Amino acid sequence: MPPRSPLPPPPPPVETRSWPDRDALLRDRALVLGELVRMHIGPGRLGMLWLWAGLAALGWSFVGTAMLTFEESHDVISAFMGLVCVIVGAGLLVPSAVFVALGMRRDRRVRRLLAEWGGLDRDPVGDVPLRRPAAGLVWMLTSYLLCAVGLYTCVIVPATARAGQETYGTVAFLMGLGLVAWLTGLIGVVKAFAHRRWVVRVLIGAPAEPPVRVDGGARH
Repeated sequence: MPPRSPLPPPPPPVETRSWPDRDALLRDRALVLGELVRMHIGPGRLGMLWLWAGLAALGWSFVGTAMLTFEESHDVISAFMGLVCVIVGAGLLVPSAVFVALGMRRDRRVRRLLAEWGGLDRDPVGDVPLRRPAAGLVWMLTSYLLCAVGLYTCVIVPATARAGQETYGTVAFLMGLGLVAWLTGLIGVVKAFAHRRWVVRVLIGAPAEPPVRVDGGARH
């Protein structure tokens, strides 16, 4: 897995800001915000989220296979195969959960930097590409779909299970897949809403006092 791009630094404190004029500030601000928006809701981030969700679902499939094996067979060979499936499943589930958690922690840092850099000034024309309405819509729709499928699986499967037809292992297996889908969709919905809230509050909100004078003189 290639190393992640390092996050941009936060804007310098007010007393040490040295932009020669407002245009220079806006150029640096646009450059940093463009990179941060890409890190937050870019297509690569959606692909990584789905990749880890897919690995988690695959890992749970191995665990579910082990549960079905233990439930239906009691010989030594079946027990050994079930144990192997548990080990393989855990080997996929644990890294997936860890990397998703690390990604959520990184997203919080990205959102904090977006608020800090975006609050430096306002540029209604230059900020238009940062709004990314199409990307936000893709995140929202795909995440809502995953939430719906996951919630349906977690609720309907146990509610419609019949004794003697579906085993406990089958129900647990399907509910686990539904939980993975629901959690993945929930993460995506939160990210889409967070980006939209940032656009409304920071990019479109009431303009803040600029840190440098428009005429080029530095504020003291």
